[in-house]
Amino acid sequence: MSDPYFQKLFADRIGGANYGKSTSIYKFEKIKRAKRKALADFPNRKLLDFGIGENDEMAPEVVRRRMAEEINKPENRGYADNGIPAFREAAARFMQREYNVTLDPPTEIVPCIGSKNALAMLPAVFINPGDVTLMTVPGYPILGTHTAFYGGVVYKLPLTAENDFLPDLENIPADVRAKAKILVLCYPNSPTGRTAPPEFFERAIAFAKKHEIVIVQDAAHGILSYDRAPNSFLAIPGARDVGVEVHSMSKAFDMIGWRIGWVCGNERIVGAYGNVKDNFDSGQFIAIQKAAIAGLDDPTIPKHTRTKYERRLKKLVATLERCGFKCKMPGGTYFLYAPSPKAFAGGGPNGSRIDFENAEAASQYLITEQSICTVPWDDAGLFLRFSATYEAATEADEDALMTETEKRLKNIQPVF
Repeated sequence: MSDPYFQKLFADRIGGANYGKSTSIYKFEKIKRAKRKALADFPNRKLLDFGIGENDEMAPEVVRRRMAEEINKPENRGYADNGIPAFREAAARFMQREYNVTLDPPTEIVPCIGSKNALAMLPAVFINPGDVTLMTVPGYPILGTHTAFYGGVVYKLPLTAENDFLPDLENIPADVRAKAKILVLCYPNSPTGRTAPPEFFERAIAFAKKHEIVIVQDAAHGILSYDRAPNSFLAIPGARDVGVEVHSMSKAFDMIGWRIGWVCGNERIVGAYGNVKDNFDSGQFIAIQKAAIAGLDDPTIPKHTRTKYERRLKKLVATLERCGFKCKMPGGTYFLYAPSPKAFAGGGPNGSRIDFENAEAASQYLITEQSICTVPWDDAGLFLRFSATYEAATEADEDALMTETEKRLKNIQPVF
């Protein structure tokens, strides 16, 4: 069958004339296929899904109740544009209470339809063809993807265990620094679980000022901090001179799918983001914003979420350590980023050794042979990401899942 006439019209940013013809498979699609195979091959064996990156609980009752009240009010039916004042004010109260950051709601906060949308739009504020975005890897690629859409270039900053999962800013080549406009940070970091000490943010701010670069700090996991009190980039002196922070209500408030968050920080950058946003969307449904206000004003919600995932991660670390994995409690997020085994000494047929060329191969083995789902990362070393967002209604259910995990892994003997 011949190509349609418009095949040659696809933009180069999505593949041009070759769009739709690639045979490569994205790793998450490989995981989905492997999960389907495991379910088909072992229909009576429960799939233990540590690959999910979405909270397993519904939004809190106070949020859902407020939504039910607001959804039938005629005053909520219109366009919200860049957010209702009440949501901005609630976000400011939250930032003050949780991070000791004082913000001016009308000028230093703009709501977003989830942090993904904000990260997708921010390159439009700064990136011209040839400009550089500095991005940590592994990480959430959206801002980098849209940098490329605008003709920019992504320069990767590997997060390695040797560098304590912090980017090496000092050794960025001079020609790259000269073209760089945006430095993307994400702490607590997804997927490594590293939290950022204040002195790192201080170094990053000094770097940004010296080289005239804007910082975008992705704080989607901000409240999920265990080894230190939750901290904000904006709490560091000078931060508001160089950048913005992006917040999400998905992780801390169990509001996955509600699509609500905010961008805050430097007034000029926030304003520019708002101008760009005006040309992308007409704002989030007002009833959702009002429901989110109920969540933001209830400090027990993020505390509950943080306690839950810290408890689950501690159990997961202990279980995997008993099975021979090399891992330790992450500083934050609900992810455990653990070195991927090079082999399982007893994982092959009849207890033989089975070797892996990368983390993806190890992940595929765990799914297809053990019905244990993880996410592989091969960007900066070989790692597997376990998520503590598995479904378990009670702590007893959590313990039962850990028992089953240990049963499947204890005899296959990971080799590092």
